[in-house]
Amino acid sequence: MSFVASSQLIYNFEPSITDIYLPMFLYRNLLFFTSLILISTATFAQSQWTKVKQELVFDAPPFKQCHASTMVQTQTGELLMACFGGSQEGKNDVSIWLSQLDAGKPNPIIVADGIVNDTLRYPAWNPVLFQTKKGKLFLFYKVGPNPREWWGKVKTSADNGRTWSAGVKLPRGILGPIKNKPVQLANGVILSPSSVEVNENRWIAHIERSADEGKTWAYIPIDTAGKFDVIQPSILKYGGKKLQVLCRSKQGAVVQAWSADNGLTWGKLSKATLLNPNSGTDAVTLKSGKQVIVYNPDVPGKDWFNGRGKLRVACSADGKTWRDVAVLENGDKEEYSYPAIIQTKDGLIHITYTFDRKNIKHVVLKEGA
Repeated sequence: MSFVASSQLIYNFEPSITDIYLPMFLYRNLLFFTSLILISTATFAQSQWTKVKQELVFDAPPFKQCHASTMVQTQTGELLMACFGGSQEGKNDVSIWLSQLDAGKPNPIIVADGIVNDTLRYPAWNPVLFQTKKGKLFLFYKVGPNPREWWGKVKTSADNGRTWSAGVKLPRGILGPIKNKPVQLANGVILSPSSVEVNENRWIAHIERSADEGKTWAYIPIDTAGKFDVIQPSILKYGGKKLQVLCRSKQGAVVQAWSADNGLTWGKLSKATLLNPNSGTDAVTLKSGKQVIVYNPDVPGKDWFNGRGKLRVACSADGKTWRDVAVLENGDKEEYSYPAIIQTKDGLIHITYTFDRKNIKHVVLKEGA
């Protein structure tokens, strides 16, 4: 390029090899890096866990308060949810309510209560739905004045929840799953995650094992002499006979234990790398082999209900290293707690949880990387 000192700019363009090559080099590199960005963006987008649906379950809740939801997808495809509801947790009018989530707006019905006789009634607590591979559907729940004195009861259904048996009290020392669903192993054995609140200062988790479709149960301890106070375990499955429990604790973290023999014996309790404000969690092993937990990422506060305003979903490949993949709630003093999580036959992940005690919220996630 050359120019003369005048008001008119004169171009005499005689391109060199540098003039030709440099723009082409920059252009090609621009295309290359643009492609990388587009590919990375597409890969990142595909790796994300996405919310397919979120809604409050009840338009007009038939109770003042509700809590402790549980879900199951039946063998015929119905998505059932139960929770306890009444004037307030621990009041005698609290019953177990059952709804079908995939049938438009649910029409909740009372399916169990704490009525003992015409003059005596206790509150009902913590329902847990579970269906065996052979199709027997269970509704476990607790009845009693408080979690230190309650007892376990169970109802069963042979028609995927359309009708139910009478409630049967479980044997002495067996409470049923305390909050979270049982798992059934490949050999048909059912492991029910349970716990006992011995008193206000001591909590102990255990497993209840059945090899006969829930007809009889055996008690299996989990580190009862350990230093941790734990309740409400969830059970995760790995390859071979390896299992993991994740528990609510008073010690500011989710607490874990491992088994190498399909749950017949358990190792020492230890802290996982997940915070816990003394609030219930739930976890599930996905068909892909990933482990997923829903939890409140906080530490205990002055009151038992502190730290329940935020609710997240975390994922792990090995049960040791966890990463958050979804934020369900990002509140402060509200209560978003006591989650339940399952994966349905279509691969979607369904989560329900207490929505400030006034409702139950239902969120559907699509699995990401």
